[in-house]
Amino acid sequence: MKRGRPGPLSRGSAERALVSVDSPATDGEVGEITDTDDDGTQARPQEERPATRLWHITLNVSGPRTPLPEVRRGLEQLANDHPFLLTSRYATDHAEIRYWEEARDLHDAAAIALRLWGEHRATAGLPPWETVGLEVIDRGTYHQRLAEGYGPPPAVPVGVHPF
Repeated sequence: MKRGRPGPLSRGSAERALVSVDSPATDGEVGEITDTDDDGTQARPQEERPATRLWHITLNVSGPRTPLPEVRRGLEQLANDHPFLLTSRYATDHAEIRYWEEARDLHDAAAIALRLWGEHRATAGLPPWETVGLEVIDRGTYHQRLAEGYGPPPAVPVGVHPF
């Protein structure tokens, strides 16, 4: 067991150790057991860490006409870069991307989804299109919709396909 000191969690550390229960807290009380990283800085106690959930994302983008082979090549590269991508459908002036995102809550999932196209535009060679639609639903809602016969159809076949 490692002794840790209070302080912010460093972002790059993967290994953690427990703080000794006999280490003094700031008010002179016995310290609580918390995680620390390699450099001894204190992390949040485990019970305070927010749990992440899976969110089904449908992102629609649109813009000027682009040759189909260029759109397909960009979407295929995006699928390689983004491992949770389920399916992409595309035409010369718009595309729909469906995938699963892991996030703490709806707001985080939506924020990540809204950045997806712009952040991958240069690296994946995506067209200069803008986001024109976004749907974010939790896993339970996604499966409930499918069971009731409405909502987005399952992403089959998986991959990049024309409309």
